[in-house]
Amino acid sequence: MRSRTAAAIYGENGLHRVKSAGINGGSRVKVTAELISWADIIFVMEPEQDEYIRHEFASAIGHREIINLNIGDHYYFMEPALVDLLKERIDPCLEQ
Repeated sequence: MRSRTAAAIYGENGLHRVKSAGINGGSRVKVTAELISWADIIFVMEPEQDEYIRHEFASAIGHREIINLNIGDHYYFMEPALVDLLKERIDPCLEQ
C-alpha cells in the first residue's frame, strides 16, 4: 500500500511520471529491469528492497539513485499518516 499510495499522490499532480512495483510474489506489479531502466529515481520503502534491487538489477541501475524512505509496512492505502510521511520524505528529494 505504501508504494501504491506514493504513486497515487505523485502521479496525480501531473509533474511526475510515476510507476509502482514490488519485489515479492504478492505484488500487483513486480519490479523488472525495464522498470528500473525507465526510472530516473527509485524510491524504496525498506533496506531489504534496496538490497534486492541492487543485487537483482545491478546492470539496469546505472546512474539511478535509489532512495530508501524507511517506511514500515503497517499502513493502509491513502492512510493520512502515510500520505504525510511520504510527502515529508519524498518532496525534498524532488526539489533537488
